[in-house]
Amino acid sequence: MTLPRRLQPLHDLMLNLRWSWHTPTVELLSSIDPEAWERAGGDPVAMLSALRPGKLDELAADEGFLHRLDEVVADLRDYTTQPRWYQSGEPGAFEELPRGIAYFSPEYGITAVLPQYSGGLGILAGDHLKSASDLGVPVIGVGLLYRHGYFTQSLSADGWQAERYPADDPNGLPLTLLRGNDGDPVHVTVTLADGKLLIAQVWLAQVGRVPLLLLDSYVAENEPALHEVTDRLYGGGTEHRLRQELLLGVGGVRAVREFCQITGHAEPEVFHTNEGHAGFLGLERIREYQATGLAFDEALELTRAGTVFTTHTPVPAGIDRFPRDLVERYLAPVAAEHGLPLDRTLALGAETYPGGDPHVFNMAVMGMRLAQRVNGVSLLHGRVSREMFAGLWPGFDTGEVPVGSITNGVHAPTWVAPEISALGDSAAVADADPGRLWEIRKQLRARLVTETRRRLRDSWRQRGASGAELTWIDDALDPDVLTIGFARRVPSYKRLTLMLNDPERLASLLSDPERPIQIVIAGKAHPADEGGKRLIQQMVRFADAETVRNRLVFLPDYDMALARYLVQGCDVWLNNPLRPLEACGTSGMKVALNGGLNLSVRDGWWDEWYDGGNGWEIPTADGVAEPARRDELEASALYELLAKDVAPLFYDAGPDGVPGGWVQMMRHALRTLGPRIPADRMVGDYVRNLYAPAARSSRALDSGDRGGARDLAAWKQRVRQAWPEVRIEHVEADGAELSLGASLNVVVTAALGGLSADDVSVEVVYGRPGDDDEIGEPSYLALTPGEPAPGSGSWPDSGPGSLARFSGTVELGRPGPFGYTVRILPRHPLLASRAELGLVTYPDAPAGMTNGDLR
Repeated sequence: MTLPRRLQPLHDLMLNLRWSWHTPTVELLSSIDPEAWERAGGDPVAMLSALRPGKLDELAADEGFLHRLDEVVADLRDYTTQPRWYQSGEPGAFEELPRGIAYFSPEYGITAVLPQYSGGLGILAGDHLKSASDLGVPVIGVGLLYRHGYFTQSLSADGWQAERYPADDPNGLPLTLLRGNDGDPVHVTVTLADGKLLIAQVWLAQVGRVPLLLLDSYVAENEPALHEVTDRLYGGGTEHRLRQELLLGVGGVRAVREFCQITGHAEPEVFHTNEGHAGFLGLERIREYQATGLAFDEALELTRAGTVFTTHTPVPAGIDRFPRDLVERYLAPVAAEHGLPLDRTLALGAETYPGGDPHVFNMAVMGMRLAQRVNGVSLLHGRVSREMFAGLWPGFDTGEVPVGSITNGVHAPTWVAPEISALGDSAAVADADPGRLWEIRKQLRARLVTETRRRLRDSWRQRGASGAELTWIDDALDPDVLTIGFARRVPSYKRLTLMLNDPERLASLLSDPERPIQIVIAGKAHPADEGGKRLIQQMVRFADAETVRNRLVFLPDYDMALARYLVQGCDVWLNNPLRPLEACGTSGMKVALNGGLNLSVRDGWWDEWYDGGNGWEIPTADGVAEPARRDELEASALYELLAKDVAPLFYDAGPDGVPGGWVQMMRHALRTLGPRIPADRMVGDYVRNLYAPAARSSRALDSGDRGGARDLAAWKQRVRQAWPEVRIEHVEADGAELSLGASLNVVVTAALGGLSADDVSVEVVYGRPGDDDEIGEPSYLALTPGEPAPGSGSWPDSGPGSLARFSGTVELGRPGPFGYTVRILPRHPLLASRAELGLVTYPDAPAGMTNGDLR
């Protein structure tokens, strides 16, 4: 498309995806031709391509439009060039912050115009990049460009999900091809099994200040079968997925190197792996370090120091696990070419823990072994992940497993309705006039109803219905009725059909003559998930019934465009997964920022931030083992809440038509959730708690001649070799008279196997014992090294078999039963956690369990 000279700034404006969340830019673009904008689905490139002849010339002569264009372009220039939060010094001393961060994800939900996402993982990744841009965090995004995206969903006449994979031409998307200084497209190459080469070109999507690099295997240099590596998101068989993940990880690092060299962007000091799909990036970084002369172990330490790994799944079934022999076949040529020890490389993904399968290569396990910092995406998910991966750190309490948590957030400018954002931040919205706030909520609900009717009509026509059969859709839903939203992927644990547990009771709630409810439902099942498709069919068949179809609808093809209508227009967001299988869930966050309320099982983020007054908790029957009985109990609780709490509060309006109690709960939800939910908070947490510490660790190992990496690798090797000889010889304690406020003096004699006291920490582990004599919620006291034990020689350099003493005092400050034990574990200032090496030594028997009862 050729633009008139005066309209040339439109080109850069359209290619920067900031327009997808910047209201003034959207208003400018949509004003060019509102009807064409609507037909194009809010895609500026498609809209301009469809304009009538002469329209662009008219715009080029429209001084009012040109003035607005200049203002928006100037605002974008300031946004992308002026210092922001990251440069302000607020996050901490600038020299401690990473100069660059590479963020890898298999999918990105930036805008519906760029359909490179399937669900929550991609939407989260898109929101992460947008908020990083808003804050000025120097992130480079890395992903794959799928020619067919995820899939487009439709329904058959009997309600069965059907999939289509329309092809997207990158030349028609808001992307540019990354070219070298010679003008030729940049290519990156990845070695596959049998030495085959996979070549990819790199497309650039500009997300505000953040470049997003998308690798594309559709290049002439590839053999035909390899063109298809980037065909579909989460498509194909096991080997296909492995090829995609090798391209994402290994090819992604190489694309980052090319991009930085061409553009002058700062090389990343931190690499953030968003779920295990991109875990092979760690192997590529090890290869890079080895090429500079480091040994494998030294390269591994440098790689780990600068890597952050985020896990998003609370269930083992959600993790990519490849046959070990398949991974070996793919990694063997790389190992041979670059001197990587194949056995050590394969060991990174080995399930070497009780219950593990020695025949698989686990991508999440590799991610954790290649990252010094690991996190889940909510407090509850962090706890679940520590339990799930505890086998990697045997001997440590679950609470010590080095998996932290940063709770997800959402990008408010993307998801908050303009009418709400015009009132200000969440605190300002909460303080708005009740009548004004309620009027906006009515407008957003009416907008959702209108869009639902349009989509419902399109769906029924696609299913084969004639226009004469669809007159009922004109009255489907009611803009004045309590509207509940339920939309997500459809794995079984999210329980799409829990609300159908008692169909008659649900129907009575929908048709209540005084306090009716209506429900808008959407969601996709994975194409290979027959069980998920059956759940959708069950829901669709219920929704098709004439008795309920005007109050409950299922909308196919859930995407970002539909999600915006739902999260802005719903009064209540329903979420009823099997606890604790929801890692976080962010749709309800978006609803809350728009003044909606959450009705949810205490899972994910809701477990963390629900306070009893900012929404409703669906009670769970966690202790009930029989699934059908559990569903029955929780569905009954849901019906009770809807009938006795939710609906009465919504319809209890005063003389002015405003339900005062409902608005009060909205305000409380905005005040308590509003400061926590935004992705700006989330990205700030990553910067302070993970990115900056990772950069410091990486610099400590990388300084000078990389002596830090060499020393740490050598120290770990020495400790591992010596550890079988480390043992606790004797424990003395003088706390015979235990009472509240007393002290327990502990002296430990330990054999250090040739290590020094600087290499270890000897600790007292103490607290309240449970029925099994295990200490729950233990506290820890590091003992102080003293003189060598009698007859042990001149410590600390007395060699193998030397004995040393450590002593300290435990203050017994809590009433009730008391127990303690002692242990030895490695200690080094460059370890990120006490459990990092997975080594710990306890006495042969507990030292002092149930050693007293403090009153």
